Amino acid sequence: MLGLWTRTSLRHLAASTPTSVPTGSLAAASIAARPLVRGLATTRAQHSSTSEKPGDKKPAMPSLMAEAVRAMPTSEASITYLDDQSYYGMSQKPFPDAVADVLMAPLDPADVEIKPDGLIYLPEIKYRRILNRAFKPGGWALAPRGPHSISGRTISREYALFALGQYVSQARGEMEVFDEKNLPTAMEGCRSNALMRCCKDLGIASELWDPVFIRDFKAKHCEAVWAKHVGRGTKTKLWRKKGNKFEYPYEAL
Repeated sequence: MLGLWTRTSLRHLAASTPTSVPTGSLAAASIAARPLVRGLATTRAQHSSTSEKPGDKKPAMPSLMAEAVRAMPTSEASITYLDDQSYYGMSQKPFPDAVADVLMAPLDPADVEIKPDGLIYLPEIKYRRILNRAFKPGGWALAPRGPHSISGRTISREYALFALGQYVSQARGEMEVFDEKNLPTAMEGCRSNALMRCCKDLGIASELWDPVFIRDFKAKHCEAVWAKHVGRGTKTKLWRKKGNKFEYPYEAL
């Protein structure tokens, strides 16, 4: 019945409206048609409300994210760790003594490496192992704080370190890009560099920034040796750990 009434009303409107309407009377024609349009909308709404049964309406599907947020404590519900303004838990409480003992344990000289230019360092994988021993896998995370930035041949990015749900430190990692094909590798190196810098605030491998330790380590475990570049034939003095050999393209003289 509603469909028949609607079609009849529309035909009546079409018959009563001139096929050619002057430009000045378009607004008047539009205003004249509004009561009929409102009547159609009202009739459809009434028909819809009478045809629907209370049990026909489907409940909205619950949002898993909303449920998860509601389940969080009030103090944490509005925290987003990836937000560059999030410093949740910063300096609120120290980590347990057992965790601190792992983080600040003295370095094993066998774990420390030296670059040919004499800079000593701890391989990045060993920082991760220390964090895993202290906080357990999944108990810490390195969250990006913004996009990558490229300046010349150097790529960098800001990262924040969280452990046991609280902010620890923030640093910008950087890595040199030699080729566009190696960009993903440079991005990963940038992340590892930021992790190393963040770990300084936890006391991990703090000896590497101690001049006394550096001098003692190099005197006991390293040596500077003259080496030759295999391709160019140039000679230079390079550092290495005692008992180690130079890697290509250098060889000891």
